[in-house]
Parts: sequence; structure tokens; C-alpha cells
Amino acid sequence: MKKLLSILILTLTVLTAWAQGVPALEQLKADPRKAYGNDYPYHFTTQKLTKAPSGYKPFYISHYSRHGSRYYWTDKLYLDLDTLLTDAHERHILTDEGEAFYQRFMACKDELMTGVSELTQLGWEQHQGIARVMYNSFPEVFKKGGNVLAISSLSGRCVLSMSAFCQELVQCNPKLEIREQSSRFTLDGVVPTDDQNPKKRKFPRVRPRYEKNRDQFQDDNSLRQKVISRVFTSTEGLKKNPNRMAGDLISLYTTLPSINHEGMMGNIITDQEIVDKWEGSNLGSYSWVFGPQYEMIPILEDIIKKADAVINGSSDRVADLRFGHDTCIGPLTVLMGINGADRDPENPYEVKDCYQNWQTCKASNIQLVFYRGKKGSSDILVKCLLNGVEATLPVPTTTYPYYKWSDFRQYYTQKIRSIEN
Repeated sequence: MKKLLSILILTLTVLTAWAQGVPALEQLKADPRKAYGNDYPYHFTTQKLTKAPSGYKPFYISHYSRHGSRYYWTDKLYLDLDTLLTDAHERHILTDEGEAFYQRFMACKDELMTGVSELTQLGWEQHQGIARVMYNSFPEVFKKGGNVLAISSLSGRCVLSMSAFCQELVQCNPKLEIREQSSRFTLDGVVPTDDQNPKKRKFPRVRPRYEKNRDQFQDDNSLRQKVISRVFTSTEGLKKNPNRMAGDLISLYTTLPSINHEGMMGNIITDQEIVDKWEGSNLGSYSWVFGPQYEMIPILEDIIKKADAVINGSSDRVADLRFGHDTCIGPLTVLMGINGADRDPENPYEVKDCYQNWQTCKASNIQLVFYRGKKGSSDILVKCLLNGVEATLPVPTTTYPYYKWSDFRQYYTQKIRSIEN
């Protein structure tokens, strides 16, 4: 009976924490740009963190972050739009709104092409801000200085994101000794899927269950038609499929805040229209992050291994920082079941309740903060923050948002073994 009661208490604790979250559609009303999904620029909010249990103090942080805001990741978008708009301009089939957009696009085309995939000033500032918030939120971790290891993918935008973050930490406390590394030696802990990773392993890919019922979801495709009619008087003679044209225009629109070119597209698209189609785009995002979740096992193993070393005294680091991509942090969120992202519902309309694609926004980050009790106590607690907000884990606890490290370690170790076997 006592065991059953404990299980019920643990379950209610997790459900209560989950219920405290604001429904996805309500969040979109408050901030329509969240509908940009993984193009959403990181947004800082004032969060009151739950006080640690009596006697517990933070001593170590393990972190994973996506790079900050950047130009579009490939030049194909800009090249295709250049070809499309130039062709339509020469054929005189642009609307007045389309012509104005064409002129603005051409005026900054060189900048866009030069900047492809590179970190923007906003991206740099995002990581500066996240570092300072981390420092101010957990001063006990950093106040005496100490060693920090930061590792990054081989991508320039990730290396610069790492530099921005680490420079800000040192500005906060010059006593910190930070080793920054972007190397094939450390890829397994930050981008295990990179072809240059010498330890790259194969893992099974999975499909979310909702896909079997995808046809139950009524997806509205009217926005693409509206966009085309606002830009072109006719699409006759244009080489690209109108549906693809509209997709490119929408993709450009959601990236504009990250590159300081808001307003370039005039009234061709509105934020509310992106909101109206968000639930359908979020389904696609869930499939995209759900499928490769097991490929992130090396990152989770790296988190456990490095935390163990700090706890047993073989490492003197106060923080381990990792800087990678949405292709890693998104699936890692699912693998770890953060905020129920691993729930895998069958009903497509329930997907939005367990995963929202803005969680994988520019500079999105996971922070695991470790706490040690009073002298003589062997218990270690860990708390998870997703984008600065306390998050739930599928690990039993009676002290949410704090989890026993022994329970955390056992849960995820068993999960890894079950997948690898």
C-alpha cells in the first residue's frame, strides 16, 4: 500500500508540474512569433526558479545549446528566390507588393549570399545573454572561479556562439578558466551524427505513432495560395511549382528577425497567418525530431560520464558546455522526454501538447544544474531547465523540479541499454 501511495504521489507531482504549463495555442496568442518554430529567435523571460531543498547548493552545470540566430543555412533559398523574382520581374507579372519586395530583396541580395549560414549579431548577443543569466542564476557554481570545458561542432556559427558564451562568463568572473574546443575528438559529445566523428555509430530510427493517423488532421493550405496571389499576377511560364515558391517565401519570412531585415516582405505574409498554420507545421517538426532521437545517445552518455567524474572527484570542472545544432538538441529533447516530448501520441491533435517546435529555437538550450547537500550528505540533486524554464523529466520525484541524480542516472542508463540491446 505504501509503495502504491508513493507511486501515486510521484505521478501526481509530475502531472501537476505538467498542468502548470500554458497550452501551446495560448502561448501563440501571447507571442505569435513562436509560430516560426525553429526559426524563432531566443526570447528572454523573467523566470522565478524554485528554491532548492534546505541545505542544497548548486555546484556544477551540464549544458547543451543550439547556435544563435543566423542567416539561412544554405544558399539555395536565396538563389532560388533571386531566380524566381528576377524572372517574374522581367515578365512583368509581379503585383505592386511583389515588385516592392523584389526591389528590397535585390538591395540586400549580396549581404544574404555572403552571410549564408553565418551567425548574426543577434545570435552573438543571445549567447551572451544566456551566459549572464546562467551566471546570475547560479552564482555558487562560478563565484570561486574554476575550470570549464566548452565543446562545439565544427561549424563556424557554433564556434562563435561558444565564444560569445564563454567570453561573457569570463566577463562575469575573470577567475574562470575556460577551454574551448571545436574538434573531431569531441564530436561524439556534441554532434555524434557528423560524418567526421571517428566514433560515429548507427542507431535505429523511429516514427511517431501519430503518422498513422495523419489524415485525421485537417491541414489548411490556403496560406500558400494567398502568398502566391500577393506576389504574382500570374505564375504562367515560371519554372518552379507554385507550392514550392510559396514555401520558399514563407521560409524567408520566418528568418527575417534573425538577420535584422524585418519588413522586407511588406504585407505579403503576416504573423497571424503563420500562427494559423502552426499546428500542421509542428506535426512535421515532431516527426523530424522524433525519428533520430536515439542518435543522440552519445550526447546523453557524455552528460552522464562527465557528471559522474565531477561527482566522484576525478574532474574539477564547474561546467561542461556544448554548442551544436537543432538537429541534435531537438531529438535530444525527445530522447530525454523533457516536458513530455517523448509521449508519442497517436492522435495528431495531441502532438502540440507534448512538443512545440519553438522549443528548438535559435540558441535553444538545455541546462542540467547539479546540487549538493550539507556536508556529509551523499545525495546529489539535479534540475533541468529548457530555455531557462524549469522542465519536467520522466524520472520519479517527490521534489519537482529537483530529481535525485541516482534516479536520473539509473533511468537514462537503463533507457540507453534497452535501445542498444
